[in-house]
Amino acid sequence: MSLKLGLIGYGAIGKHVEAALKAGSIENLDLVAALVKRPRHEGLLTHEPGRFFAHRFDAVAECAGHEAVRTHGQRVLERGADLLVTSVGAFTDTALFDRLLAAAKANGKRLILPSAGIGALDILSSAAVGGLDSVTVTVRKDPSAWKGTIAETLVDLDSLTEPHTVFDGPVREGARLYPQNVNISAAAAIAGLGLDATRVVIVADPGITTHVVELEATGAFGRFRFMEDVAVSEENRKTGKLVAMAMVKTVRQLASTLVVAA
Repeated sequence: MSLKLGLIGYGAIGKHVEAALKAGSIENLDLVAALVKRPRHEGLLTHEPGRFFAHRFDAVAECAGHEAVRTHGQRVLERGADLLVTSVGAFTDTALFDRLLAAAKANGKRLILPSAGIGALDILSSAAVGGLDSVTVTVRKDPSAWKGTIAETLVDLDSLTEPHTVFDGPVREGARLYPQNVNISAAAAIAGLGLDATRVVIVADPGITTHVVELEATGAFGRFRFMEDVAVSEENRKTGKLVAMAMVKTVRQLASTLVVAA
């Protein structure tokens, strides 16, 4: 019996998930409906929450931003579906995080935070079992990726000739200020030391055309450093191609008989 999947958002990530399903690279799973913002009734797409939630889902994947988590997350869980959240930065709001966790527990469902755009969360969460001393996430993107963010008030992005740090501090604040760019730092924080004890360094770098993310941690396990250099999504310069690929992997593992790196 196939699992029933819903999508909240149908952009760079949602379209790749649907394409993977159509290509047959995800087994034992059916895409039932996708909830979008703009008025639209076409195929599986609807902009009306009532129509979307009239379906029965086993899991719903959010790939639409912080507001979608706040608006629809609790309803997904209360309707009896697991909730996959890519916009993990929404959980800088502790009350929201606690509310969704409570809803998941009350309904016997799971709140799932996919690895999405950052690797090594398996190592980090394993290391957290023995105790962590420090975790730092450094996110470097070209200046165009920071257009439309608070970075524009801090520096002239168009005239940068060298890397410029636009934020250096706790993840709770960094992920709140840059909701479309550093959700990966929130995922790392929740996997490790938490949103207040995890440091994020955000850099506008005119010398790169990719997204470079570094994750460094020390603890009882020892020390590790992870770095990824990711091609930018054609649909959205604020995100990397790896995010959509990773979401396909996570969705596939919902119904797969083989689960790797759980």
